[in-house]
Amino acid sequence: MKAIVCNSYGPTSKLQLREVEKPTPKSNEVLIKVHFSAVNDYDWSMVRGEPKLYRLLFGLFKPKHPIPGMELSGVIESCGDEVTKFKVGDAVYGDISAHGFGSFAEYVAIHENAIVRKPEYLPFEEATALSHAANLAWQGLVDFGKIEKDMNVLINGAGGGVGSIGLQIAKTYNCQVTGVDTGDKLKAMKETGFDYIIDYKKEDFTRSGNKYDLILDAKTTRAPKAYQKMLNPNGKYVTVGGKIGRLLQIALAQHVMKKPVYIVPLDANKDLEQIHVLYESGKIKPLIDGPFSLEKTGEAIQYFGEGKHHGKVIVSIK
Repeated sequence: MKAIVCNSYGPTSKLQLREVEKPTPKSNEVLIKVHFSAVNDYDWSMVRGEPKLYRLLFGLFKPKHPIPGMELSGVIESCGDEVTKFKVGDAVYGDISAHGFGSFAEYVAIHENAIVRKPEYLPFEEATALSHAANLAWQGLVDFGKIEKDMNVLINGAGGGVGSIGLQIAKTYNCQVTGVDTGDKLKAMKETGFDYIIDYKKEDFTRSGNKYDLILDAKTTRAPKAYQKMLNPNGKYVTVGGKIGRLLQIALAQHVMKKPVYIVPLDANKDLEQIHVLYESGKIKPLIDGPFSLEKTGEAIQYFGEGKHHGKVIVSIK
């Protein structure tokens, strides 16, 4: 089978499309013919081995998982003897990171708990765009943020996959939503319905004087105290990822800040049933950038890492 292979840390240009052995599923695994995959922060960090602290997870000297990729949609080609949830021919999708990686390939063998059944009304491409970003947005806004009707919400890093879905979830609660990002993303953000847009290269959004009931942060670029000043008396700050140094600051500050501060420990695929309901009713639709072809996965990861993307960056494996 064809796969994108990363045998050593370095620039995305070093990624190679190679012929590798097709995996054989273990007793509790399914073999999936991958249709689409998607680019995430994990891929950007793993390929480069940066920040170096992450090498404790990825492998000290080289990647433990030479084929990157943590999201997919596709069709089950075969099942291990102990698989009970799926059968051959089932259309599936999901964030597989809790059980492994390797979705930038024509096939992947993964534990049956790593995926969910794809509804017929949800196209493969859009399913891939929802599995990780929609869960982060839902868990950040609903599970941890306890979003309520008519709140004043700010989303930092609003031009990516989490931000675009987060906006749509917040709008189901009739919230006023401010988005923070920069560059070409601002136009797309305006078109998707943000009430207010802040270009962080032109304005320090933490010093605007505006107060918010809930902040969802996909970038975590500022110190905890800066976010505290932006919150209303009962406001909450929730981060779903970002710079490792800032995340460590947030973790240390959680128990000393006056207003609630949360880091979302993603529970992969947990909330996809709620996402299905919103999608089927037309209340959410992923913003897709791509698809890139499999051989251009390195370019897609670089494009993502430079922050040039609008919504979710998708790679077509077909």
